[in-house]
Amino acid sequence: MDNFKRLDLNLLVTLDVLLAENNVTRAAQRLHVSQPAVSVHLAKLREIFHDPLLLPGPRGMRPTQRALALREPLRQALATLEQAVQPGSPFDPAQASHTWRVAAFDYGESTILLPALRTLRQAAPGSRLAVVEVAPAQIARGAENGDIDLALHTLDDAPPGLRQRRLFSERYVLAGRAGHPALAAPLTAAAFSALEHVMVSPDGGGFYGVTDKTLAEAGLSRRVVLSVPHFLFAISALLASDLVAMLPERLARGNPALQVQEAPLAVPGFEMVMLWHERSHRDPAHQWLRAHIMASLA
Repeated sequence: MDNFKRLDLNLLVTLDVLLAENNVTRAAQRLHVSQPAVSVHLAKLREIFHDPLLLPGPRGMRPTQRALALREPLRQALATLEQAVQPGSPFDPAQASHTWRVAAFDYGESTILLPALRTLRQAAPGSRLAVVEVAPAQIARGAENGDIDLALHTLDDAPPGLRQRRLFSERYVLAGRAGHPALAAPLTAAAFSALEHVMVSPDGGGFYGVTDKTLAEAGLSRRVVLSVPHFLFAISALLASDLVAMLPERLARGNPALQVQEAPLAVPGFEMVMLWHERSHRDPAHQWLRAHIMASLA
C-alpha cells in the first residue's frame, strides 16, 4: 500500500511508454518531455518497485522479469482510465480538429481512402489525414502504441489481437497495355505462362506469389521478369512495355490505358479489412471515421 500511495499517474504513463519503447530517448520523444525528466521518473519507479525495471542491453534497454509482469496489467489499467475520462458528448465532425493516422499501401490508398477523401474533407474540414506505410509485422504494435489509428490490410495477413471489419472481396484479372498484341483474344494457360510478367511483392523482391502457386498446381510456371513493391508502379511498367500482370480488379477495370481479360485459370483473391486497437473501439471520433469509410465504399 505504501508503494501505491507513492505512485502518481505521470509515473505510470512514463513506465508504460518505457516498457513499449525500451529506450529512454524515444520514450522522452513520445511523452514530449526531456530525457533527464524520463530518467528521473525511472529512478523513482525503480525505488518504488525495488527493481531496476530496465537494464542496458545491446539494442537499447532490456526489461526485467518484474517489468514484464507489470506491462500488460499496466497497459490495461491505463486504457480503462483513458476510456473513463473520455468526454461523453457526441462527435461533431464539422467542429473536429483531429489528425487521423491510417496505415495503408498503395492498393488501400487507391481503392479505399481515395473514394472516402472528398466526402471526408466536406464533413470534417478541420481534420487532417496522415497516410503511412507500416510493415505488416509492425501494425499491431503501431496500433497498440497509438502511432496509427486504423490499418487497411488483407485478412490473410492481418495481425491477431486487433479489432477488424471486413470491407470487400477482391479478385485478380490479367492486364496489359491497351492494344497489347497478346491480349487480343482469351489466352490458354500455356500462352499465359509464356508471357513476361511483372508481379507485386510487398515484402520486396519476391518472384513467387499466389498466381505461381496456382500455376504450379496445374504443372505450369510463368516468366516473372520484374518484381516491384507497389501496384501503381506495376501499372506504369505495363504501360511502358509489353509486360502483363495479374492485378486486383478494382485497380484495372475502367482504366482506358489498360487491356483487361480473365486469366485462363482461377487465381484466389483476397479480403480487405479495417484493423484497429481495442482502446479506440468506443471512441466517438474513431467510430465516425470507420463508419464514414464504410459508407464511402457502399
